[in-house]
Amino acid sequence: MLDRKANSPFPTLVDRFVSYCKVHTTSCEESDTYPSTERQFDLAKILVNELKALGLQDAAVDDNCYVTATLVASPGCEKVPTIAFMAHMDTYPEVSGENVVPTFHENYQGGDIDLPKEGRKILASENPYLQECLGETIITADGTTLLGADDKAGIAEIMDAMTLIHENPDWKHGTVKIGFTPDEEVGQGVKFFDVEAFGATVAYTMDGGRRGEVENETFCADSAIVTFVGRDIHPGFAKDKMIASVKVAGEFISSLPREGAPETTEGKEGYIHPISIKGNTSETEVHLLIRDFDADELKPKADNIRQYAEAACEKWNGSSFRMEIKEYYRNMKYDLAKEPRAMEYALEGVRRVGIEPVQGSIRGGTDGSTLSAKGLPTPNIFTGEMDFHGFGEWICVKDMHLGTQTVLKIMEVWTEKES
Repeated sequence: MLDRKANSPFPTLVDRFVSYCKVHTTSCEESDTYPSTERQFDLAKILVNELKALGLQDAAVDDNCYVTATLVASPGCEKVPTIAFMAHMDTYPEVSGENVVPTFHENYQGGDIDLPKEGRKILASENPYLQECLGETIITADGTTLLGADDKAGIAEIMDAMTLIHENPDWKHGTVKIGFTPDEEVGQGVKFFDVEAFGATVAYTMDGGRRGEVENETFCADSAIVTFVGRDIHPGFAKDKMIASVKVAGEFISSLPREGAPETTEGKEGYIHPISIKGNTSETEVHLLIRDFDADELKPKADNIRQYAEAACEKWNGSSFRMEIKEYYRNMKYDLAKEPRAMEYALEGVRRVGIEPVQGSIRGGTDGSTLSAKGLPTPNIFTGEMDFHGFGEWICVKDMHLGTQTVLKIMEVWTEKES
């Protein structure tokens, strides 16, 4: 295990994490720019400066807000294949990520965790993993925002690993690329990412949950945009003429069954999930998520949405709808199978940290889904982030340190086996 120097000038892992959480980097799904919010550059520029201070002199951020840097191989390790560690800078847009106040709960002894504001609690009954964190320090937000551990924990752990390597220059390693991306939370994180120029054989996103998890499978993801068309007219003269599209949309949403919704599915079950509605009497637009681990099951779900929309319009004579399907990402399992070392060495790295690895599936997606499809096999590694996308997001400090050690151990495995 690598040690920090006494009187190190660099921030600790926790200090880095706290400072990153305080930078407002929320992305925006409705934006037509890339990245979707200019504020993501604020963290990108901080990270470039920190990487340069750690000796990664080619660290830079481009016009798309991609931060990249290279840790050059140790002498004698130049033939080790280049690997990469990546994390995303943005936070989930539907819960505030501005003015985050990281809040420490030291020596956690079980039970619910009271957040300082808004009367919110983290319920132990809904977070059984808390029982594995007894006696540890838990970090939350204050109840008014999310925390941002998704994925600033991943960034902090990668940066902490780079710090340890900088302070232990005799430690042997191959070439490592670092990549920090914007807009992952809105499904566009690596839309313009140049895999070939990046030059890695495999990559690892540090964006997982509980300690020991290594994930090689994600949902296949599409979205449906269903626009209901009505007829507007002055309400004082609307009898037998007006068709309120917002009511047609309401009929449609109420007809969607609970069976096959996120709140009734788990494991490898897919779902249909309406996430937003906006419009007026003339036109109303409904956005829905379509998810399944099997790509062949996406079209039947889209067909079901179309049938529910048709049925809603039949109840409102004269209304109509149009429907658009957008493809986001696909299950990365099949792309990862083409490079078995990516998973094999990751699982071995976790074992060397002293944890029994858990190979899992993500009921969601990461940048790794798209990167794998682009030819860069990218499993997902735990960081400790828990209950993300909400006010009750939390992380155990012990898990963050284990995440840092896992980065180093994966590098170690690649160096040993491929030198």
